[in-house]
Amino acid sequence: MTKYIDIGVEKHGHVGLIEIRKPPLNFFDVSLINQIADALEEFDKDIEIRASVLAAQGKAFCAGADFSDPRRQEQEASAQKDPAANLPINHLYVQAVRIFRNKKPVVAAIHGAAIGGGLGLAVSADFRVTCPEARFAANFTKLGFHPGFGLTATLPELVGKNNAELIFYTSRRVTGEEATRMGLANLCVPQDQVRAEAMKLAAEIAECSPLGLISTRATMRAGLADRVLAATNHELVEQTKLRATEDFKEGVKATAERRVANFKGR
Repeated sequence: MTKYIDIGVEKHGHVGLIEIRKPPLNFFDVSLINQIADALEEFDKDIEIRASVLAAQGKAFCAGADFSDPRRQEQEASAQKDPAANLPINHLYVQAVRIFRNKKPVVAAIHGAAIGGGLGLAVSADFRVTCPEARFAANFTKLGFHPGFGLTATLPELVGKNNAELIFYTSRRVTGEEATRMGLANLCVPQDQVRAEAMKLAAEIAECSPLGLISTRATMRAGLADRVLAATNHELVEQTKLRATEDFKEGVKATAERRVANFKGR
């Protein structure tokens, strides 16, 4: 099995486990998303693996991308291409779409915050096991930004268009219990049981026919990766526009300083 830098990969019978290891907040970069996509592809090729669990160390499941890191912004800017030219775009989103193209069921164990792109990563899984302490947020508008990671396509399919709009427009944090009620999570358990319950659900799935699982999942998720690709193409265009605004700079600064932003609309 491949050795990874930012994730741990294990096999438990017919269940694969991917653990994000960038605590405490597990901010992602292109490399982390690439490693998760590689691990899922490795599981797809392993005839013994029938389902997998995506979990994380630390306080958060994934607090999204670190907008305060100037190196990240420079790397993203250099990786962007013209979407109108139908060329590869932001490398991060290319890797994100790879995650949506995996063939076997994934259960996400959300024991803490899943914020911004971290929410997008959580939503890429087929199912989510969470706890009351977890927080789900698409906090992009509070940053003066546009949603990304394909959330404009994936979130409405889970919670309905109007609930997705509510989450996007307010940037509010949704508790694990609220997330379960609205269909964003499938199961809410005590925090110390989240991973065990996710493994239990994956093991239940893995009792089924591997060929039947792959076939049925392909039907149920037909076109999803292509919808995410189209969404990320559009999201990147909007994010590129907004990244250059004063409001985005203020939103990032205010978030880092834990205060209400003073947006000017420019």
